[in-house]
Amino acid sequence: MSIAEGTVAARASRRMAVSPERVFDAWLEPERIRSWMAAALKSAGLAGDVRRVEVDARPGGRFVFSDMRDEGEAIHWGSYLEMERPHRLVFTWFTSEEEETQNLSTVTLTLEADGEGCVATIVHEMSAEWSDYVEQTEGGWGRMLAQIEALSESWKARS
Repeated sequence: MSIAEGTVAARASRRMAVSPERVFDAWLEPERIRSWMAAALKSAGLAGDVRRVEVDARPGGRFVFSDMRDEGEAIHWGSYLEMERPHRLVFTWFTSEEEETQNLSTVTLTLEADGEGCVATIVHEMSAEWSDYVEQTEGGWGRMLAQIEALSESWKARS
C-alpha cells in the first residue's frame, strides 16, 4: 500500500479469535465502541471516561468519540469514506480543526478471515508533521484491537 505524499503511516495488525463480521460491527455500534474504547484508554493508563459516542454508520456519515483527560475533553471525529462489510472500513480521523482542514488523516481497517477468526490490520495515514507520533499511534490502534478481541466474548453472549 502506497501512502500519499506528505504523509506517514502507522500500522497495527492482530490475529484475532473473532469473526471479521464481529470486529467490523464493533467499529460501528455505539455501545461496543464505548466499551472497547474505555478499556483501551484504561490500558494506556488513562481514566477511560468515555463521554460521547455518536455514530452515523454509512458512507458519508460522521462520528464523534470523546473522553475526559487531565487537560480536558479529548475529541476525535471523522467521516466514513468506505464500508465493505466485513472486509474493509475507511474513515478520516481528526483531533483538531487544523487536521480536518489539511485532510491528511485516513484510517483503513482491513479484515481477512483466518479460520474461525480474522487478521485485523489498521493503517493510519497522517500528515508527516506527526512522524514523531507513529509508534505511539500504532500502540493506540493495537490497544483498540486487543480490547475488541478481549470484549468479544461478552458480546457473543448478548448477540
